[in-house]
Amino acid sequence: MQVSEDHQALSVLRKLAGEQGFTLAGAKIRRSSSRFCLGVEHGDYNGTELFGVGTDRFIWMAYKPNGTGKMRLFSGNFPDDGVIEFALGSVPPPKSPLIADTWARFPYGVDFILRREGYPLTQGMDAVLYGNIPGGGMSRSASLTLNLILSVLDVNGIHESDSMKIVDLAQAVENDYIGSPCGKLDQIMILFAKEGMGTHYRPSDRSISYVPLGKGAAEFRIVVMDTGTIRPGLEKSTYKIRRAECEEMVQKAQSAGFPIRCLADIREERLYRQIRERFEKDVPHLVSRMTYIYKAQKRFYEMLEAWKKGDIATVGRIFREDGIGLRDEYVISGPELETMCDIARTIPGVLGERMLGGGDKGAAGALVLAEGKDKLKQAVEIAYPRSRPAFADRFAVHTCKVVEGITVLQERL
Repeated sequence: MQVSEDHQALSVLRKLAGEQGFTLAGAKIRRSSSRFCLGVEHGDYNGTELFGVGTDRFIWMAYKPNGTGKMRLFSGNFPDDGVIEFALGSVPPPKSPLIADTWARFPYGVDFILRREGYPLTQGMDAVLYGNIPGGGMSRSASLTLNLILSVLDVNGIHESDSMKIVDLAQAVENDYIGSPCGKLDQIMILFAKEGMGTHYRPSDRSISYVPLGKGAAEFRIVVMDTGTIRPGLEKSTYKIRRAECEEMVQKAQSAGFPIRCLADIREERLYRQIRERFEKDVPHLVSRMTYIYKAQKRFYEMLEAWKKGDIATVGRIFREDGIGLRDEYVISGPELETMCDIARTIPGVLGERMLGGGDKGAAGALVLAEGKDKLKQAVEIAYPRSRPAFADRFAVHTCKVVEGITVLQERL
């Protein structure tokens, strides 16, 4: 399926290039994946370890140096924005109202951040893009930003050997230029993703390791249930509020003399109970956020061991428990997301389900035994439009597999 998808995407890119008058014969094609987090969702900005996989929903970009100092880009997903054209080093200021409602904020931000960090950009490029990543929950923005950074560096003959630096750059585009308070989870899980492997990130030493699924694991599928809702971006969502709440909880605990730097430092039950007892009457909502991270960390290591053993049923159970915690303790899910989860929970073969990504809107995900994937899809197609008629013509169900995160295709445009 992936090869045929690549061929279809190349046909779309050729058509877009022709329609926009771009001379892209022989252009390179960089494909960047989506991601599926198994734990800890919302743990990155709280200092936890992370685990996830790359999934086969992609952004494809055909790009080629144009011999000028200008960038010219066109997205088949946002045709109304037209061709995005700007001279290198000449972009709107960070977090400007001029960039709030256009996808151009991403190439603008890449130019701004790379220059700020001292990368000598002198060569412009022409590029056309097309993607099939749902608009919430699978990290479309991180996939796009990584693709743009790697492609701009490539046309300028710059090789950055430190892959974690690429992660930092991509995060800076969203944090410092766009104003989205994202952590590093999405960028790490896409940039480092390997086919058939889980990616384990340890923030203590910024290390990456790959964890194969244990032998004898039951055949399963990752199913993403796009609610059809439009998520406006992390900078405009509950995500921003939750991140601030977690930081406030840390500050209160530090002021009371508790020796923590982030919520991930609260690992021992005694410390957790002391902080909870100190603050649960005054700021119960902040204690609830802390409780989710505390429990999710404990579940994380159980999940990781289950993955290594091939015990996908336990991985699914923990995925479900995380979802309940995100709904009830972190309070970052949304009604449409929970409708999808409620439907999935009734289907035999579904091992676990929860909301994905930044929260509020977007997509929910499920781990499903292979024989149950079609039943889940059918159930969603019947029940979801009945429960959420406003999105009856906009929702979608995606069955995904674990893939490489970043690939330059052998075929040229």
